[in-house]
Amino acid sequence: MFTGIVEELGEVVSLEPQGEAIRLALRGPRVVADVRHGDSIAVNGCCLTVVESTKDSFVADVMQESLDRTSLGSLQPGSSVNLERAVTASTRMGGHLVQGHVDGTGTIVSRKPSEHWEVVTISLPSELARYVAMKGSITVDGVSLTVSGLRDGVDPSFDVSLIPTTLEMTTLGRRQVGDVVNLEVDVVAKYVERLLGGMA
Repeated sequence: MFTGIVEELGEVVSLEPQGEAIRLALRGPRVVADVRHGDSIAVNGCCLTVVESTKDSFVADVMQESLDRTSLGSLQPGSSVNLERAVTASTRMGGHLVQGHVDGTGTIVSRKPSEHWEVVTISLPSELARYVAMKGSITVDGVSLTVSGLRDGVDPSFDVSLIPTTLEMTTLGRRQVGDVVNLEVDVVAKYVERLLGGMA
């Protein structure tokens, strides 16, 4: 479990193809400071398991399922990534409940800068649209954000308003129009739908 509060902007060191998987090495001195084999670290919002680590980097295996459902397959050596360690009992819940289970991907449609923040519009897969609500929470590349605009219809999309800290400390400040981002909707909405469906 995560909170969607990015701890560190990491970097891809290498990618090693392994058939229907890749072995991903990432640099992140802060998140590996107390890491152990088997720990979970969210990489651009995707929960990965640490299989090796050094004083400033870690290695994780990424299965085909994750490559198919996320943007991790497009990473290259030198790519920046958002990193967050799993929560502990003493962690502040600064964002919202994030599982690290990416539901799908969206594409950045537009960026509109203003004096104090930037509004970013992201396409929303139609099968996920019903889980997204105005002022609700959504995770974009592992960043917990509040939905500030929402459009349904044939091509659903949503807006998020990014403050300077988010632009500076996460990959969202570097993403360009056309870039693909990982999306995780609020898990509470999915459980509510499941429960209501079971009562019908």
